[in-house]
Amino acid sequence: MADVELVDVSIRDGNQSLWGATGLRTAHIAQVAPLMERVGFRALDYSSSTAMGVAVRTHREDPWERLRLTRAAMPTTKLQFIGTGFRFISWQNSHPETMQLVYDRLVANGIDRVVVLDPMHDMDAARETARRLKQAGVDEVIGALTFTISVVHDDAFYADLAGQFAADPNFDRVYVKDPAGILTAERARTLLPAIVGRLGGMPLELHSHATIGLSPLTYSIAPELGVAVVQVGSGPLGNGSSLPEARRTVANLREMGHRVDVDDRALGLVCDFLDGLAVAEELPAGQPQDFDAAFLHHQIAGGVMTTTRRQLQEIGMEHRFEALVEEVGVVRAEMGHPIMVTPFPQMVVSQALFNVIGERYATVPDQVIRYVLGSFGRPTAPIDPTVKDRILDRPRARELASEPPPPTPAELRKQFHPGISDEELLLRAHMPEDQVDAMLAAGPAPRHFNPSLAPVLTLLRELGSRTSVHDLAVTTPGLRMSVRRASEGTSVA
Repeated sequence: MADVELVDVSIRDGNQSLWGATGLRTAHIAQVAPLMERVGFRALDYSSSTAMGVAVRTHREDPWERLRLTRAAMPTTKLQFIGTGFRFISWQNSHPETMQLVYDRLVANGIDRVVVLDPMHDMDAARETARRLKQAGVDEVIGALTFTISVVHDDAFYADLAGQFAADPNFDRVYVKDPAGILTAERARTLLPAIVGRLGGMPLELHSHATIGLSPLTYSIAPELGVAVVQVGSGPLGNGSSLPEARRTVANLREMGHRVDVDDRALGLVCDFLDGLAVAEELPAGQPQDFDAAFLHHQIAGGVMTTTRRQLQEIGMEHRFEALVEEVGVVRAEMGHPIMVTPFPQMVVSQALFNVIGERYATVPDQVIRYVLGSFGRPTAPIDPTVKDRILDRPRARELASEPPPPTPAELRKQFHPGISDEELLLRAHMPEDQVDAMLAAGPAPRHFNPSLAPVLTLLRELGSRTSVHDLAVTTPGLRMSVRRASEGTSVA
């Protein structure tokens, strides 16, 4: 029937969708990367500006070092970065020359595949981003067709965009990105052939989340509709709000008569490691999901849904989740039906949250104001005029409207110590200074992690926190370990 390749999303999108973007650390990735190299994945969905920021902010780990370690462990598998083309880590837009520096350093540190995800489908902006990526030396540039359901996003809309991608020599491939997992098999049978018909032989990939259980079936028919690559999550980082699980997807595709050339044993080892990691770190495993028609209305992507639940828990308002979901649909319509892909889900959900816990639009985040001001492009449909007037009729809107343009790299260098690397400059320019300082003070990240040792290490940490425990001996056949509390720490014999 067809040869089908796989892109694994575990490290970036799976981690973001199921583990709040915080579950994986450098040591985890360094351990699993050599196994992933053996599987035969076409690429890994590896990082984004959000993932890089989390590494610094949450784990005090250098994302550039993490990338270099992974590239050394995976010399042949492509490592993918996904970005909008107009910002890096922070929510504020970056100067085009700063973005060029970002691309240059990404390539220098090991990225060789980049998805251009313009959230407004602004083709002029996408073409300029692709040009800059090729200038930086990116081997594969992927044009994203972000799927959504609305009165304007029909098959002809996406087919026209596909034709524009195919006509630009700076794009190598196209993928349909379905962040909410709402592409049904029925719609795929008309949408995918319409896109393929305009690509002129350019390969098409499919990225569809399993959030409401639709994507496994859609994947099973995708190759017969012209899809050359499907994107999957491995073991506990597949299913749920992530993407279809890799082993089940391979089995389904082969059952349908397609050829999937991967090393099944290596894939099993990857999944086994991630299973052990999930148990050791008490992280949830993705589970097959029931169909939930509400997603067709609010279209919240899996990663945003997981993060939103966590945020509500942190403020003691988890019981308002259903009300928030309903408000998300209302806010999205009032804001002109933005496609629910970064950064728009975060904006819409944040505004909906403020509306649920207080008076509607009494509090408006800066990014929502910037959206209404047009900083992210022209909405597909007009913004509700009453909402627009209420947002813009406030002093903060006037302040943001008069913001100076973002600084150039040369201007950024004047703000920081002249001897720092470009990588450190980019982090300092887009993150709080204390977070970058803490990352540097922490030193190189640990590079080794064994899930089976986690219970022992947890026990030692717990006992170490108890001042009443002065001596500990662990004895097994062939091993005796003694730990004694010293005046300035702990000694191990």
